[in-house]
Amino acid sequence: MTKHWVTPEFGGSEVLEYVDVEVPAPGTGEVTIDVRAAGMNPADTKHTRQGDRSDLPIAVGYEVSGVISAVGPGTKIASGGGAVGDEVLAFRVEGGWAERITVPAADVFAKPASLDHPQAANLLLAGTTAADMIRVTRAEGRDTVLVHGASGAVGVAVLQLLRQLGTRVIGTASERNAETVRRFGGEWVAYGDGLEARVRGLAPSGVDVALDCVGTDEAVDVSLALVADRSRIVTIAAFGRAQQDGFPAVGGSQPESQAFRDSVRQRLIDLAAAGELEVPVARTFPLAEAKAAAELLESQHPGGKLALIP
Repeated sequence: MTKHWVTPEFGGSEVLEYVDVEVPAPGTGEVTIDVRAAGMNPADTKHTRQGDRSDLPIAVGYEVSGVISAVGPGTKIASGGGAVGDEVLAFRVEGGWAERITVPAADVFAKPASLDHPQAANLLLAGTTAADMIRVTRAEGRDTVLVHGASGAVGVAVLQLLRQLGTRVIGTASERNAETVRRFGGEWVAYGDGLEARVRGLAPSGVDVALDCVGTDEAVDVSLALVADRSRIVTIAAFGRAQQDGFPAVGGSQPESQAFRDSVRQRLIDLAAAGELEVPVARTFPLAEAKAAAELLESQHPGGKLALIP
C-alpha cells in the first residue's frame, strides 16, 4: 500500500483526501516509479472542479520525478532503456501526488543530472504549454511578442523559448516580479491601468504576437488592441473571450495540442539538460501537506513552482 491524494468529490483543495492505495505491478509497457517529487500546477485542481461523477474519485497530479522501482516485461521508457534504480521524470500521468505510481513507459524519460527532483517534476507541463502557445501563434525571431503573466511558470518558460529564437519579448508582471521577467530575457512592463499605452511606448512600431497566460479582460483587451492578426493571439485561460472575440485558445485536452505537447517533451528535457531552460522552484512541501500547498497554489501568488516531497 502507498499514499496518494484524491478528490472524492468535485472541488478544489478543500476536497482533497490523503488515502492508501495499492499500486499495481507494471505490465508490458509500464514502469513503477518511487516518487521523489511531484510537480504542482494550477491544472491539477482546476480539472477536479467539475465533470462526470462516474470519474470520481480523481487521482491528482500530472507530473513527477523519481526512481524506477520496477519495469514491465519487454519495456523501454520513452528516452530509451530504463532500469530499476534509474532517475526519471514522467508527464502526462494521472495521480502524481503520490509516494509511488505505475505509469505508461511512453510517458517516462531519463532525468537530466543537472536538474534536481523538484525541478524535473515541474518541467514539462509548463514547458509544453509554452511551446504550444508559440506554435499556435507562429512566433519567430523577427517578431515583437507581448506575454501577459510573464513571471508565472508558463510565462517564464515562454520567455526562455523565445529568447532562443532571438525574439523581442515584452512581459507583463507586478513590480515585485520585474526582475524575474528581465532575468529570463523579457522587457518588463507593469500590468494595470494604462497598460496599452505603456506597451506602445516600448514598441512604437507595434506588437506582432500576444500570449495570454493569465486570462484577465485587461490582457485580452490590450492584446486585441495591439495585435492586428487575431490568429497570432492565444490564451490558455480566457476561453470565453477567445470564442467571443475570435482568437485561439489552447489546452492540453485538445487533440492537436496534446499530440504536439507529447512530441516536444524530449526536446524540452534536452534544453533543460543543457542549461537553456530553467525551472524556478519557490518552495517544497511534504507530500502529507499537499492541502496547504494547493491552497498556496490556488492563491495565484506562489512566487514560483511548488513541489511535493514524499
